[in-house]
Parts: sequence; structure tokens; C-alpha cells
Amino acid sequence: MTYRAPISDIRFALEACAGLWSLQRRFPELDADLLAAVLDGADSFAAETLAPLNRIGDRHGVTLHDGVVTTPPGFREAYAAYRDAGWQGLSAGAEHGGQGLPRTVALACMEMMQSANTSFALCPMLTAGAIEAIEQHGAPDQRQLYLAKLVSGAWTGTMNLTEPQAGSDLGALATKAVACTDGSYAITGQKIFITWGEHDLTDNIIHLVLARIEGAPAGSKGVSLFIVPKVRDEDGSRNAVRCIGVEEKMGIHASPTCTLAFEGATGWLLGERNKGLAAMFTMMNSARINVGVQAVAIAEAAYQKALSYAKERKQGGALIIEHPDVRRMLMTMKAKIAAGRALCYAQAVAADNGDSAREDLLTPIAKAWCTDLGVEAASLGVQVHGGMGYVEEGGAAQFYRDARIAPIYEGTNGIQTIDLYGRKVLRDRGEAMQQLARNASEAAAVHDKGGMRLHEAADALAKATHHMLHAPRDDALAGAYPYLQLAGDVAGGMLLARGLARASDVRGKSGLAEQESVFRFYSESVLARAPSRLAEVCIGAEALACSDF
Repeated sequence: MTYRAPISDIRFALEACAGLWSLQRRFPELDADLLAAVLDGADSFAAETLAPLNRIGDRHGVTLHDGVVTTPPGFREAYAAYRDAGWQGLSAGAEHGGQGLPRTVALACMEMMQSANTSFALCPMLTAGAIEAIEQHGAPDQRQLYLAKLVSGAWTGTMNLTEPQAGSDLGALATKAVACTDGSYAITGQKIFITWGEHDLTDNIIHLVLARIEGAPAGSKGVSLFIVPKVRDEDGSRNAVRCIGVEEKMGIHASPTCTLAFEGATGWLLGERNKGLAAMFTMMNSARINVGVQAVAIAEAAYQKALSYAKERKQGGALIIEHPDVRRMLMTMKAKIAAGRALCYAQAVAADNGDSAREDLLTPIAKAWCTDLGVEAASLGVQVHGGMGYVEEGGAAQFYRDARIAPIYEGTNGIQTIDLYGRKVLRDRGEAMQQLARNASEAAAVHDKGGMRLHEAADALAKATHHMLHAPRDDALAGAYPYLQLAGDVAGGMLLARGLARASDVRGKSGLAEQESVFRFYSESVLARAPSRLAEVCIGAEALACSDF
């Protein structure tokens, strides 16, 4: 795959749309020169080291033999280069060997690596979440023991939630933890769908595992979180955790998705007893925003390939990029990618700034809206290629196969809609969402072209929020998915409008014209749908009743 990071677009989304420089109070060492150096380095690594392995990994996949997973050719060398360059510790604290940069900058670098090779990038993505969880919830000795190794990339981390009988219902998990005399726990149970749960890139893997201590309350209130290393800390021996299966998947073939058997494995409590879900949500929310940007990244890669093909392929005597329908598809990809990228970065800026209300609100929106975008853009990329898109030889099909998992894992997009409604909107009686709608209207006020569409969409979001607050629960849940989509449409439009207001300063006159074109198209093709989104939000549970299901 030929890939080069769209550095100009990434910087525009960071600086003009998401407000990166608001972070300088907290990160005074961050300046334009440092940002440019980090982004250029990530671009080079993604394009020169990871992208050439993307097709190889897709075709070769991983193998499992006697509990040992072997990654595709070139992956071990690529990971060694990633580790040695210090990419894993970009946003980790300096006290543990990290570089202490904003998570926003690390997220932008992660986007490039996800575009170049999604399967590979999933491994450090999960490690970043493990680092955050141990940083926030670990005891001092745990932080000292694990963080330096994870931050350096010498070890990797995983998230172990799902079980065969439980699925997304974490309160139903059966993995048990039995207290031992030395303060550790013996962990017994089976976990499925564990991304990079076993591999040959590092000597040790640190599993964060949800389990139930003997005698704990039933349901989610009795769940605890444990650190279970592949290699035991005390003597360096292999712990009692085995990979007993690797899934054959639709996509991300080079990412081992494992079934792990914990057979009395030694584990250590992370955080408080029976409060494991709260601790695990630190890692889960990290994964959710990273999955959102992963989907934007795949969309970008699909867009680059489709655009290149459209500029070379002739049909009817003309290059297909001259065909209006092809231009429509490419412009849909371009505009939605710009909005999705800005949305993910804005969530990260809120997190770096300590704006928990905006961070919490944007997390389910960015995860669900952007992963739906990733599938849509990858599908459009196949369509632009025509018949060559449907055959593997063309290369566009891999993006669709890889993108299709993103709306499913780290909490399906249906779960994100429940989270947005139940945990975010109801919790503060809609204040954070209404503030988002007000911010969107303010951003709309300074634009003639597209501004009215954004104002109308923001008004629709305000009305939809009022409905969600006052409708019976079943009726609200019936409209929860279009409600999240409307919120994503408005948030993306708001950020594009903010970027447009600064476009001439950041990109000059030519950049201003490009951003005007993107914002106008987004307004007329996405924001114009707000009235129908509002109607769907208010559809009610009765409309979903069907005796023939």
C-alpha cells in the first residue's frame, strides 16, 4: 500500500478545528516546531515501515501452534523499530520514561499508524490503554513494576473483558479470583476476543482481567480488575495463562484475536475490590477514542487509494474523477473524514484540558459516529474502484474488511447510544449536550455559506435533547441511535465551521477556498438531514413493534 500522512489536514484539524494550542498552559514545552517534528517522524515511520507490511499481514495472517502465536513476516522487526524510536511513550509521564506530550498529539500519530497498518497499530493502541489504567488506579509498587516496561514498549498490554457466555454483559462474567496468602489471586476462567492476547513481539504481555472474587456480590457490583502478567513477576516463570484459539476473522488478519484460558494464573488486584468496572473504563474509554480515530484512519487510507484510482482510470473517454457521481463519493469521503478527524482530536483536547464534561460527552459520539464513517468511506472506496474494488487484487476491499469491526468492538455502537443517553445526557439533564448545541450555533453565526444549515441542525439537536430527557425510557432508546448520529453531525459541523473561521490564517487563500468547499458540501449533504434525524429520534418504541420478527 502507498500511504503518506495528510500532514496539512492533520495539523489543520489539530490547530484550527480542535484547539490544540489551548493546551500550552498545561504543556508549555509544546510548540509548532516540536509538533512538526513529531508528526513528520510519525509520517515517515508509518509510510516507510508499516505501510509496506499491510498487504503482507492481510494475506499471511497469524498462526497458532502449541499456544504460541507467530506474527506475519516483518512484524517483529517493525515492532522493534517502533519500540526503539520511543513511540509508545509519547504521552506517558516522564517519571516512567515517557515524553509527556498531550494525548492529542499521540492520537494524531496513532491515526497515521492506523492508516498505514491497522492490524499492527492495534497492539500499541491497547498498550496505551493499559498504561492509563495502571497510572490512574495502580498502587505505587504496581506503577513502578509495570509502567516503565509498558511505556518503553518492552512489554505490551491487553484488555480482558468478554467471555463466551457473557458478551457485553460484564455483570454476567464467570472468571473467578481466589485470594492467596501472599496477597495475590489465582485467576481461573476463559476470555474471548482478546486483541493481541498472545504474540511474538515481546517477552511479556500484561493482561488486565476482569474477574469476580469469591463471595463478591452478583452482577457488575461484584467485579474486580486484576493485573495478570504472561510471565510471573517474582521468578520470571510462565504464568498459567494459555492461548487456546485464534479467530479467523473478516479483516485485521495480522492482529491475533485470541481465546485465553486462565488456569489459576497469578494476578494482582488493580484498584479497589468490587470496583473493577470503574477502573476498566479508564482503559475502555482510551480504546474507544482510539477506535474512533482508527476508523478515520482507515477512511483516509481508503480515500487516498480511491482518489489515486479515480485520477488514473478512464471510463467513457474521460478519467472517472470527472464523473459527477465519482466526485460526489470522493467529496463525501473527504468532508466526513475532516469532520471525524476534528471530532476525535476535540475529544482528546478536552481530555488533555481536564474538561471532563466535554470529554465524556464526545467519547461515545466520536466512537460510534466515526466508526460508522469508516465503514461508509471504505464502502465508497470500493464503489469508486468498480469491479476492481470487489476483487482482492485491487486492494480496496481490505479497507472495508478491516473497517467493519470498528462499530462492533470496544462496545458496539448500539451500546454507545445507550451510554450517551443513560450515562451522559440523563446524568446532567442534558446540559453538556445543550452547551454543544449552543456552541454550534455560535460557530454558525459567523458563516454565510453553510452557517444556516449548521444553525438549523443545532436547533434540531436541542429539540432532540429535550425529547430524550422527557420521553419514556423505551421511546428514548428507540431514538437513541439517530440521536447520537445527529449529535455527531452537529459536532462535526461545528468543528469544521471553527476551522473555516481560521482557515485563511492557517492555510492562506487557497486553503480558505478548500475549507469553504468542504464546509459547504458537509452542510448540504450532512447537516441538511437534521430535520429527518429529529423525526427519527422521536419515532417512539411503538414504531419498532413487529409481530413478524
